[in-house]
Amino acid sequence: MTRLSSIVFAVLTLAMAPSAAQAKPTEGVCPPAQGVALQVLGSGGPIADDDRASSGYIIWVDGRSRVLIDAGGGTFLRFGEAGASFVDLDFVGLSHFHTDHSADFPALLKSGNFSGRQQPLPLAGPGPGGPFPGLGAWLESMFAAGSGAYGYLSGYLDGSSGLAKLLPREIDRETPRPVRVLDAEITIDALPVPHGIVPALGFRVNAAGASVVFASDQNGSSDAFTAFAKDASMLVMHLPIPEDATGAALQLHARPSRVAGIATEAGARALVLSHFMSRSLRDLDGNVDVVRGGYDGTLVVAEDLACVVVPD
Repeated sequence: MTRLSSIVFAVLTLAMAPSAAQAKPTEGVCPPAQGVALQVLGSGGPIADDDRASSGYIIWVDGRSRVLIDAGGGTFLRFGEAGASFVDLDFVGLSHFHTDHSADFPALLKSGNFSGRQQPLPLAGPGPGGPFPGLGAWLESMFAAGSGAYGYLSGYLDGSSGLAKLLPREIDRETPRPVRVLDAEITIDALPVPHGIVPALGFRVNAAGASVVFASDQNGSSDAFTAFAKDASMLVMHLPIPEDATGAALQLHARPSRVAGIATEAGARALVLSHFMSRSLRDLDGNVDVVRGGYDGTLVVAEDLACVVVPD
């Protein structure tokens, strides 16, 4: 079975797997018909050198693709390969406006143009900071009629031309507490996380008795995020740098030892490592071993299109 298989993926059932050593993948159809599952659309970073798409994740609930977190380069293709449905989406979260987290969002909307969706689509992203726009300005730059790069899709901003209206929620980077960005059958909270000068958000998705927390890109210095991830069924953290990283990289990303520390302090039942780059892939086993040395829960190393059943 290859990573690019579009029908059968590795499904890792965590509810019965309390440790990484005991977690044994089995083949099956993704997603499962019932329960909550995380599917990794992209497990790579911003460089096209590792056969991985950039960051993107789907939360499946009872067989439907309900939540999309990030839409980096390559995730448009993976979204289709996963069999996900634009119509089924209840929410899209864009953690920040680096291309490896947002570049395929316009392509996804164009694809959605053919879906027949009429229902508005809630969307959340960070406010402005430094050279980065906030969500509102970013959407205008993409889709505003007459001035946007993809102004022919301006109906997504106002619900015209038969397109589903986006319902954006912008979260200021100085917000000290979690903000509820979706309050329905599925609830989702957003919290700013430290990613150097880049405004960024983490997300917590609560569905069907399970919780999945997305750390996004961050340097691991926020006690508020650790509290935000408390008792998560599954914590998704990024591992783009090795333990011996120095300099500017540490302003943007957490070392493997800090990733382990956050997961342990939060009491997360399962930890998914993702968003790899060549510098962390060069000794992936060694970097994963550092995490294993500081975290005793179930540990999953992400691959594109891998599907992980979330324990409730």
